[in-house]
Amino acid sequence: MNQSDSAQTGLVSPVTDRVQNAMAVSLRGCDELIPQEDWLKKLARSEATGVPLRIKLGLDPTAPDIHIGHTVVLNKMRQLQDLGHTVIFLIGDFTSMIGDPSGRNSTRPPLTAEQIKVNAETYYKQASLVLDPSKTEIRYNSEWSDPLGARGMIQLASRYTVARMMERNDFHDRFHGGQSIAVHEFLYPLMQGYDSVALKSDLELGGTDQKFNLLMGRHLQAEYGQEPQCILTMPLLEGLDGVEKMSKSKNNYIGISEAPNSMFAKVLSISDVLMWRWYTLLSFKTEAEIAALKAEVDAGRNPKDAKVALAKEITARFHSAAEADAAEQDFINRSKGGVPDDIAEVSLAGAPLGIAQLLKQAGLAASTSEGNRLIDGGGVRVDSSVVSDKGLKLEAGTYVVQVGKRKFAKVTLG
Repeated sequence: MNQSDSAQTGLVSPVTDRVQNAMAVSLRGCDELIPQEDWLKKLARSEATGVPLRIKLGLDPTAPDIHIGHTVVLNKMRQLQDLGHTVIFLIGDFTSMIGDPSGRNSTRPPLTAEQIKVNAETYYKQASLVLDPSKTEIRYNSEWSDPLGARGMIQLASRYTVARMMERNDFHDRFHGGQSIAVHEFLYPLMQGYDSVALKSDLELGGTDQKFNLLMGRHLQAEYGQEPQCILTMPLLEGLDGVEKMSKSKNNYIGISEAPNSMFAKVLSISDVLMWRWYTLLSFKTEAEIAALKAEVDAGRNPKDAKVALAKEITARFHSAAEADAAEQDFINRSKGGVPDDIAEVSLAGAPLGIAQLLKQAGLAASTSEGNRLIDGGGVRVDSSVVSDKGLKLEAGTYVVQVGKRKFAKVTLG
């Protein structure tokens, strides 16, 4: 394909090498880009006219914290932002008060205005670790949703049929399963779609579970006489186990506010196979750079070198380059049996105290029985010496106690 027809001007915009590169950046790691030919036309028109495209990501601030799995979509936004396009970080303060049923068997509970305000502030602060804040447009959908009023809401509802709404998987399944569906739940995808009308969005990003809502935006833009947006969905990131999606409930996540040493060590714990998927979805390296690195590993270079580079990149993004370097050194020290600099200090009473009880009280084991199991497995050290005697009692003094490779505490026993 050598040229693109502009839907807005009727002129022909050439597909240059820069446009082809922008298309490759758009497709990197994505699940779906719908429709690709329309997005190519938009990119070509933007290149020819110098007018940046408007790229929207809407997030309902339903929780105050995010993990790196949530940043997959933000990374894509940053890649497109670096190409010169306008990124709109849309906070769904209005839609959060409706509650989104996407992918659920029941509606998500609506939030209070106070909860939304607190969560939104935290969300944007964390998202700014990925996005360039100076080039990010922050909007709240209450700006145009509140003024709609009852009349506007009814007029909006007339733009979509109940039959098409019931094509949505969760509505379809709940209806046929005899579960209730409240009328207000139909309003959520309508309001999310209306956001695209209000913002004149060219592209909307979201997770694979948001596809119905994203397509709603295309439909409503056409209804209101606008050029329909394209939609780009990103896959869900597998967690540390490489099997389940990253989730706090699965305890296979890395929080973006975690300490640098913990973040670095957790990235190093992933499998060599998963590492390359994380590179595609989380790294800011170009695909050519990643391919060259993979070729080196295939040719015999230690894959740990590539994993260390990824761990340092991710840690530096959410902390700093200096802290990433320090985390690497901390990991090296631990692997050699050394003691990290930032260990917790704990004061306990009751000397002489049994080692299993000490582990429990110091927070290094959940219970004395777990402490005994750790000792049986050779995973407990006191002042660098492996503890093999479960009957060991420690006298008053200060000890560096280690469990496994990552848990340390400086225990002062009185």
